[in-house]
Amino acid sequence: MRVLLAEDDAKLGRLIKHMLEKAALQVDWVTRGDTAVDYAMHTPYDIIILDWMMPGETGIAVCDYLRKQGYQGAILMLTAKDEVSDRVLGLNTGSDDYLVKPFEFEELLARVRALSRRSNVKIKDDILQNGSLVLNRTTHIVRQGSNEIQLTVREYQVLDLLMQNSGHVVPRDIILDRIWGLDASVSSNNLDAYIRLLRKKINLTDEVEIQSIRGIGYKLEARNVLSNS
Repeated sequence: MRVLLAEDDAKLGRLIKHMLEKAALQVDWVTRGDTAVDYAMHTPYDIIILDWMMPGETGIAVCDYLRKQGYQGAILMLTAKDEVSDRVLGLNTGSDDYLVKPFEFEELLARVRALSRRSNVKIKDDILQNGSLVLNRTTHIVRQGSNEIQLTVREYQVLDLLMQNSGHVVPRDIILDRIWGLDASVSSNNLDAYIRLLRKKINLTDEVEIQSIRGIGYKLEARNVLSNS
């Protein structure tokens, strides 16, 4: 199960992420509301956990925006506000559940699991494909036509993210945060190096290419293949 955690309190966010991962959940942690929107628009999460008060955008604003964009996954709101009117506001904005701080981790985990059972998010296919490029997310095998492409773990992760968002620009910051994490000291030059390696391994004379969008990020795009006739 994949979870997006948006919590600006570094100590609490790190603890929640650690405890959820101990429970065998895959967790992406961000500290700003606007960053949470970017992540949610690029990755299919089973559950999004939003702190009410965050820089960038509040949890309420993020929840409201995502619902208006058609996001149907489960949303759990975390807040120190315990008035009935606050709970009603959160639920009316589109959150599925509400947990008041401070809380016991066992209760948070129980609510996450309950929301997961009720969630109506469609399960993504195990196969991602663009042109002749095929990525099997179960076996982690990448093929182009009949040829298997040997990738390192990081190369695979970068390609997987680009293929999930095929045809759309994925910003550099999102790639770096998603693959290496918030606390990692990885520069854009490292990302550029991985992109260069991927381009060497993927046949760019075929129907797919990795485009550089100057100053923004990268996009996996189908090429315009011209007929010889």
